[in-house]
Amino acid sequence: MRRRDNRPSELLIADDDPQFRQALRDIFEPRFDLVEVGSGEAAIDIVQERPVDLVLLDMHMEVLTGLETMRIVKSLNGSLPCIIITADATEALRRDAEAADAYSVLAKPVTKLEVVTSVSRAIGQTYNDPDILNWAASLN
Repeated sequence: MRRRDNRPSELLIADDDPQFRQALRDIFEPRFDLVEVGSGEAAIDIVQERPVDLVLLDMHMEVLTGLETMRIVKSLNGSLPCIIITADATEALRRDAEAADAYSVLAKPVTKLEVVTSVSRAIGQTYNDPDILNWAASLN
């Protein structure tokens, strides 16, 4: 997927589990440029330093949770789509995430189809990119 400036879309993955980051890398490379960090604090630093097109956040990280991180990220860039991925996808978390303007909350273990669908819809809707939906459909 390409931005208007013809560079690949950039996904920021914030998860303290390197194996889960690798699993996401296996799904999204080479279609996207990826930036990977192991904490919410590092994710905030990245959003402040450079443009990214979407943020995937683990809910349970050491200092800041994914939800806390997302709230700060949204205060920096309100239109940036953020997706929370968690093993504890409770209704309370879903309500809190929706109130904080999360694009979606995905429950672990998440399938390739679920994460690809959520990411492609978020980018397609946010950036008016119809090509991404074709890419997502081609993976099925």
